[in-house]
Amino acid sequence: MWVRTLSERFLQRRSDNMASSHGTFGNPMQTLLDRLELSIADNVLTTAEKQALASDLKQRPWRIDQLRQMRNHAFAMVLERARAETAAAAMPALVNWLADVVKVIDQVAAPEQIRTEVAFSPGENCRKAVISNLNACRKRMELCVFTIADDDISAAILAAHRRGVAVRIISDNDKRYDSGSDIARFVEAGISVTFDDSNAHMHHKFAIFDNRWLINGSFNWTRSATMVNQENLVSTNDPQQVAQFGAEFESLWEKFS
Repeated sequence: MWVRTLSERFLQRRSDNMASSHGTFGNPMQTLLDRLELSIADNVLTTAEKQALASDLKQRPWRIDQLRQMRNHAFAMVLERARAETAAAAMPALVNWLADVVKVIDQVAAPEQIRTEVAFSPGENCRKAVISNLNACRKRMELCVFTIADDDISAAILAAHRRGVAVRIISDNDKRYDSGSDIARFVEAGISVTFDDSNAHMHHKFAIFDNRWLINGSFNWTRSATMVNQENLVSTNDPQQVAQFGAEFESLWEKFS
């Protein structure tokens, strides 16, 4: 009876989360907590479940308070079951389950130190920061940039695409026709590109790399921005900023695609 009640409560909560705009599929933390709920049903964190949990944890950097929330949730689930009438026989397995969960969290999800770097132009610093992030990217990049016309930056984007990085670009519909624009090269290469298609400008200049690093600032991805303009660029791995800019990218992608 207790197992059926717990299952019913979990399924209802999962349904409620999925119905919410911040539900399971849109909330990485909730996805992990739901995974823990499913795992504890048989009091064992199997090898497959360990690997899945570790894989989820590796997808993004986590703040210390988020890691604490995961551990607290695991402890709370074990404590809830410890109060059941039939808990005595299950306690050794539950303790082992809890130890395995905490071990995976500690080994895989050690919080990254938040780093922020600032660059200014004229000069090569902003351009070098852009190219460095493009070259370091391994899995995915989201580029939301007003105009891209620097050949070296464009070469780094195309190289990332060729090595299997999933590249998506949002750019301004008017700037695509500017002399020197490299947007047509990206489209021809098979990169996913979309435009704002409006009378206003899509004036952002930000990019996200592997869902871990964000660059943002006034710096246009052009030679003139490097050589003569007064520009700035901030690079950070702050997970809150990465998440907020990521959400903005997805919103614009859905709007313009």
